[in-house]
Amino acid sequence: MAEDSDLERTEPASPRRLEQAREEGDIPRSRELATCTILLAAGLAFWFSGESLVRRLNHMLAAGLSFEREQAFDFNLLLMRLGFSLGDVLIGLAPFAGILVLVALGSPLLIGGWLFSTKALQPNFSRMNPLSGLGNMVSTRALVELLKAIGKTILVGSVAWLVVRSKVESMLSLSVEPIATGTAHLAHLLLTSFIAIVASLVLIALIDAPYQMWQYANKLKMTREEVRQEAKESDGDPQVKARIRQMQREMAKRRMMAEIPNADVVVTNPTHFAVALKYTEGKMRAPVVVAKGADEIAAKIREIAAEHKVAMLEAPPLARALYRHTELGDEIPAALYTAVAEVLAYVFQLRAYSKHGGVRPSAPDHLEVPAELDPLNAARPDNGLMQ
Repeated sequence: MAEDSDLERTEPASPRRLEQAREEGDIPRSRELATCTILLAAGLAFWFSGESLVRRLNHMLAAGLSFEREQAFDFNLLLMRLGFSLGDVLIGLAPFAGILVLVALGSPLLIGGWLFSTKALQPNFSRMNPLSGLGNMVSTRALVELLKAIGKTILVGSVAWLVVRSKVESMLSLSVEPIATGTAHLAHLLLTSFIAIVASLVLIALIDAPYQMWQYANKLKMTREEVRQEAKESDGDPQVKARIRQMQREMAKRRMMAEIPNADVVVTNPTHFAVALKYTEGKMRAPVVVAKGADEIAAKIREIAAEHKVAMLEAPPLARALYRHTELGDEIPAALYTAVAEVLAYVFQLRAYSKHGGVRPSAPDHLEVPAELDPLNAARPDNGLMQ
């Protein structure tokens, strides 16, 4: 059952999967939305600018039909005049055409956005496979497209029939109107009918656009195995990363153990914690932690310190505070300066005694450690003593 669930495409597409699909030119598109947008823009543009456009074209037509006698017998002059006339027509249609171009370029932003992919231009011979073509013809997508085409035909045809039926009397009255008035009336009837019919496509576009988005997301869904494999490829194999982290910890531990012989003192708890400190006068602002550990690591620190005759001092509150509030290479907190200074003073006196003899110094038995830095005090109200 677990293997079956891994093979089912139940996971949403990852950002990487979406980016790969986009690079291959695979993005959601709604042809119905683009067609509806362009046709509506054409109808509205003609509604607001049609009168001035028709008047300008009428003027250019009248000017084009009147020419001088020399132009009728000179092919070059006639050709030049034709070029000027075509230029005037293009200039007159430029605003209308510009609006359509802008809408055509902007309509992809409604769904999918702009995209130029060279991979989509590369030849794909698998598309020439007849079996694949037959499979596409009987697929769910083909069935949906067929139903959509039938629905669009029925809807647009019904709206067109209703519009034409409501305009029958107006169209019959055109025969008794003057040419100028009838022409304007006819243009108005055609334009309003066109906009009404195109407006019916809005319903289809509002259904098709969400469906295309859903179908695209469903097509790019991933299995759980694909998600795991992609995570391995992008982030690395978790087992390998765990092994690397383990090796890094071991290397850091070896470096830490190598610093213990150079330490000035090891403060212990006496068994649970051990923190090695080093201070070089004139080179360090404050003592630095060169090694720290708990339980087995603390025992190893004590063992190495004893082997290299590094001074050790049992000071449980100080050891707990140093272990909790410092990291390797950190200077000790300022609140512990006084306590650590007493420890180092004892260590340096002990070294002098070892070299020159005299009175053996006494180990400090009461070190001032702020209560808020001792984890034992922080843990006592909640869960008892912390050893």
